[in-house]
Amino acid sequence: MKTNVYTLVTIVTLAVLVAGCDTASQGSRTYTRGQAQTALQVFYGTVLAVADVTIEAEETGAGSVAGGVVGGIVGSTVGGGRGTKLATAGGALAGAAAGSAAERARAKKGGVEIEVELDDGRIMVVVQEKDDEYAVGDRIRIIQSRDGRMRVRQ
Repeated sequence: MKTNVYTLVTIVTLAVLVAGCDTASQGSRTYTRGQAQTALQVFYGTVLAVADVTIEAEETGAGSVAGGVVGGIVGSTVGGGRGTKLATAGGALAGAAAGSAAERARAKKGGVEIEVELDDGRIMVVVQEKDDEYAVGDRIRIIQSRDGRMRVRQ
């Protein structure tokens, strides 16, 4: 019975860890607390090209670790004697692989690459989450925060 309680606690811990690995939004309409109520620079321009992209966050390894722990605990409940050791090791390896795959899947978001010609003639590209539709010829504004991050808004 104790093993089942430990397994349940570990699974809940894994869920919390993976949920905590969620990456911050990189869309045009989401601002950090530090960007709120600060002066941001604005540039105006025209969209030259738009392409769908995938934004992939860097893996932290938390999915592998948590999956390995859960897999090892679940595996340790199987069999007896030497079989338990093999099941624990196999469960840990399978759990680590599953946790890594889950983290990788959560870390991918749909994005858009927007090439813009600014009114002063400069050309730049901004990549952000796809949270709005842009088309060639659209008049847009680019908002730049103090740390250099930019977002395209209509």
